[in-house]
Amino acid sequence: MFPRETIQKNLHNCLDDTSFLGLPGRKQGKVRDSYDLGGNLMLITTDRQSAFDRILASIPFKGAVLNKMSGFWFENTTHIVRNQVVSIPDPNVTIAKKCRVFPIEFVVRGYITGSTDTAVWTQYEKGIRNICGNILPEGMTKNQKFTEPILTPTTKAEAHDESISAEEIVKRMIIDGKTWKKLEAIVFGLFAHGTKVAAQNGLILVDTKYELGTDDSGNILLIDEVHTPDSSRYWIKETCEERLHKGQEPENIDKEFLRLWFRQHCDPYKDKVLPKAPDDLVIELSARYIRLYEMITGKKFEAEENIPIRDRMKKNLKIAGIL
Repeated sequence: MFPRETIQKNLHNCLDDTSFLGLPGRKQGKVRDSYDLGGNLMLITTDRQSAFDRILASIPFKGAVLNKMSGFWFENTTHIVRNQVVSIPDPNVTIAKKCRVFPIEFVVRGYITGSTDTAVWTQYEKGIRNICGNILPEGMTKNQKFTEPILTPTTKAEAHDESISAEEIVKRMIIDGKTWKKLEAIVFGLFAHGTKVAAQNGLILVDTKYELGTDDSGNILLIDEVHTPDSSRYWIKETCEERLHKGQEPENIDKEFLRLWFRQHCDPYKDKVLPKAPDDLVIELSARYIRLYEMITGKKFEAEENIPIRDRMKKNLKIAGIL
């Protein structure tokens, strides 16, 4: 198990900004910063923790965990769809092919759960039964498994993603019907594979989101991140049934507990200033991310803990000829 003492020592050795690289054309997302390298893109996964469309904290080693875990899944899903990865020159960095991104996030859900305003359970509690074109039956309970996974697409927006149905996507000509069917088959295939691998490693893949694009030849590519604890919700398989039977929340290994803490201590959608996330919660989340990486990949998480992350990144990018 990765030592918590190491996480604690690195509470202030987080990558929350990449402007120190001195490269032009930085585009900053919630968690990732991107740079146009001409033929390719450089995608840098930071340690920023995002939820409620806000930055909640910086989590030690988080960016490396996400980037390395995505690398694992990219490598192990090529039988389903191609991907944009060219190389991974640093734990936090992926060099990726440029592509035309479909303006939709493909959110696949195996269970009815969640705590955010857009969560299916939150909507269901309000009496909504048509979720992005999926008609849900009466009498469902929180954390119940769907008979079959459902797809709840959202539009990609700067401020707040909006839920949308497959019918509306095609009707608005955001994506044509033929292409939509291909994309739908890909994401359900990815979710089925992710569910299988997770189960083999003592986990339940509850829900996740995928992003897709096309290259210059028209090939569909899997992009962004795959089955990471930032884009996915995982539960511990061994304890799940018993906890649900007792009316308890499943033992999770994702960021949901941090979301719940902010829910309990502020209004994360309306308050201008959010409280500082407690160090013990930050350390716990980092430990969970690392634990998930090790469970899924079967590899020990390695970290260069004695070198500032910025120095390491500059060194690796110089070796790769990027700086």
